[in-house]
Amino acid sequence: MDIVTLDPTRLILAAVFGLIVLLILIIRFKLQAMIAILTGSILIGLAAGMPFEQIIDSVNDGIGNTLKGIALLVGLGSMFGAILEISGGAQTLAVTMVNKFGDRKAAWALAITGLVIAMPVFFDAGLIILIPLAFSLAKRTGRSSLFYAIPLLAGLAVGHAFIPPTPGPVLVATMLNVDLGWVILVGIFCGICSMIVAGPVWGSICGKNFQIQVPEHVANQPDIDESKLPGFWTIVSIILIPLLLIILKSLAGVIPAMQSMKSTLTFLGEPFVALTISTIVAMIILGYRHGYNGEQLEKVMTKSLEPVGLILLVTACGGVLRYILQNSGLGTIIGEAVASASLPLVIVAFIVAALVRISVGSATVAMTMAAGIIAAMPEIANLSPIHLACITAAVAGGATVCSHFNDSGFWLVKSLVGMDEKTTLKTWTIMETLVGTTGFLVALIISFFA
Repeated sequence: MDIVTLDPTRLILAAVFGLIVLLILIIRFKLQAMIAILTGSILIGLAAGMPFEQIIDSVNDGIGNTLKGIALLVGLGSMFGAILEISGGAQTLAVTMVNKFGDRKAAWALAITGLVIAMPVFFDAGLIILIPLAFSLAKRTGRSSLFYAIPLLAGLAVGHAFIPPTPGPVLVATMLNVDLGWVILVGIFCGICSMIVAGPVWGSICGKNFQIQVPEHVANQPDIDESKLPGFWTIVSIILIPLLLIILKSLAGVIPAMQSMKSTLTFLGEPFVALTISTIVAMIILGYRHGYNGEQLEKVMTKSLEPVGLILLVTACGGVLRYILQNSGLGTIIGEAVASASLPLVIVAFIVAALVRISVGSATVAMTMAAGIIAAMPEIANLSPIHLACITAAVAGGATVCSHFNDSGFWLVKSLVGMDEKTTLKTWTIMETLVGTTGFLVALIISFFA
């Protein structure tokens, strides 16, 4: 595509205008995010003076190039998580970890479990599945529910934000064209540090300062029947399949001793191949062997795809924003401005994602917009894979901070845990900010050595 040279001042004004319109459409008029992002992107192109043909090509390229990298991954990950959910695999991890750690260190067990579960299972589903265990521990020990709920929430938030195959970092990595293996490795470091700070540490403080009783309808429920749950190591092994295959693919490219297996590991570690393998294994071990027939599994897996369409369409429109900014030349202008300001791209990525997150509320929209803006900068092409993975983590961190009234997660947590708005702001919102900020700081430190 021929790139038309446009006036820099007009480009900047057009971008500001388009992004303001986008935010107003979402915040004031509650317009669906996909339509808002698509409208804002086209307005930027029109206001900047891009030819109609170039706008159309940018929209088509943005949708096609974005979806081809994540469509299969989001769909496979959703089905994999659904099988894990119906089989009781999430409860297996939680119950086993709590029994192993004991009541005194159960908060750590819940945080770790939440982190692992949130990688294949959507945040909302993981919370609904595991929150009864946090309540049962609070009932048994007489502590505030927050002592156990906050670590669980922190683990879920970390897994949801930083570590593939959860959709957020996958979409950012795709837009930045970075190998998922490095994203997983950097995400694990960022995630563990975030989980510790925002989970057991902050949870202990919340548990001492806010006495939240177990909801009455939960207090009367019987404890989980552990005899009906699948084996712990079975669940761990299945969850680790895609992560290990993807990491091995990345390591095979840089470790000479693994060169003889590079071709095989590259194939098996291709994200959609790794997730296909793990989904089939989960179907056999957690599905068929636990009494589900083919028809039942087909219904469960089909239903799990219902939210996937929205995720993919919002993400695709984020790709449109990226290509409009890139093809208009605005990415170059932003890149030059960033370079003159001497700000590392990791910091820029965090700030952009955080501003969108605070304004819009949706972590997915924040990741999508921030990744689109960062991907349009020319400097991206010269960075190492590890540095790009750090930028991915910074975007994820910025898109996690400051959950408040415009975030659906805020209201879900408030309702399930049984808090008022003020307490939710003092506990959940600070926890989310600790998760995002800690993860960003770890990514920033790693980027200095990349």
